[in-house]
Amino acid sequence: MTDVVIIGGGIVGLATALQLKQQRPGLKVVLIEKESAVARHQTGHNSGVIHSGLYYKPGSLKAINCIRGYQMLIDFCNAENIPYDLCGKIVVATKQEELPQLETLYERGQLNGLGGLKKLTLPEMREIEPHVKGVAGMFVPQTGIVDYKQVSDKYAEKFRALGGEIRLNERVEQITPGTSLSIVVTNRDRYETKLVVNCAGLYSDKIAQLTQRDPVNVRIVPFRGEYFKIRAEKQYLVKNLIYPVPDPNFPFLGVHFTRMVHGGVEAGPNAVLAFQREGYTKSDINLKELFETLAWPGFQKVAAKYWQTGLGEMYRSFSKSAFTKALQELIPEVQESDLEEGGAGVRAQACDRTGGLLDDFAILETDKAINVVNAPSPAATSSLAIGQTVSQKVLARF
Repeated sequence: MTDVVIIGGGIVGLATALQLKQQRPGLKVVLIEKESAVARHQTGHNSGVIHSGLYYKPGSLKAINCIRGYQMLIDFCNAENIPYDLCGKIVVATKQEELPQLETLYERGQLNGLGGLKKLTLPEMREIEPHVKGVAGMFVPQTGIVDYKQVSDKYAEKFRALGGEIRLNERVEQITPGTSLSIVVTNRDRYETKLVVNCAGLYSDKIAQLTQRDPVNVRIVPFRGEYFKIRAEKQYLVKNLIYPVPDPNFPFLGVHFTRMVHGGVEAGPNAVLAFQREGYTKSDINLKELFETLAWPGFQKVAAKYWQTGLGEMYRSFSKSAFTKALQELIPEVQESDLEEGGAGVRAQACDRTGGLLDDFAILETDKAINVVNAPSPAATSSLAIGQTVSQKVLARF
């Protein structure tokens, strides 16, 4: 018998496992991961940005956990000698109508406690990023870059050193909540546990449904983000990080430039509906998962309302010239020939039945389970804070 079974070996599951063992060493904690290694999906396909907490509504779970998690992450990297770079970023308004939203971001950043934010004119922006174009901007000194796979591997190492167990290559197939214990059945084993903690990312809604009889009223809608790399000769165009002012309806949209901690510059991503939950290429299709997405009433409402935005993102997915044009809004000198095929990630975006794309982190609790059902970006930055939040909920049960 075990005290806690954690499902999902991404950065949030690992951080939760580590926090639990640090706070209560005597707890028997087992983490189950269906892949052959940890951090294989959202975490392993992450662009590596350390987020400052600029974008998030003051008082929201995202704001609280990002700002607290940011410092916890920096402290962890310092303690474990994990390289990172707090290089800062600029947020650029490329047209006059974006200025009110830029001002809103500035005010949010101040309310969230970010010091050192600086409004920029175009000449001031070009002192930081000489090749950028725009009508105004803002410098955010707290933003940085790190390798989240390296961070996750260190979480896993420390969790194991504290006596935690990680079971790889195990896919959860069934969960039976009982009066005192739940039975978690995988393709390889069976676990009796007092509590299930669901950090399954792209499959978090599926696991949540296994933990309760009532229907879970959110679905994960997978959005693939595709990147290009800037070829080596043109990387001088980008010094650090350059972001556009986000669309308030889709704050996760908007192509940007990111210098990587191990070298190189990424450009992207777009955001298109993935045809399977772990669909990293255009040819990855799972008809059952695609049908489930298309049949979800919430997704149908989103598609009906924002079909033009979706078509634009899809067009950029198939047209390198359209992708280049979007990048030229920020750096006009970037040419199509400067872009090389990059990687892709899939964002696990929770969508409720009414068509709401959940903006905040979301945790659903039952008697025998704690389900983290929405933890996209900035979950990697926030991971230790989310892990602390979840572990406090766990320890309240023991």
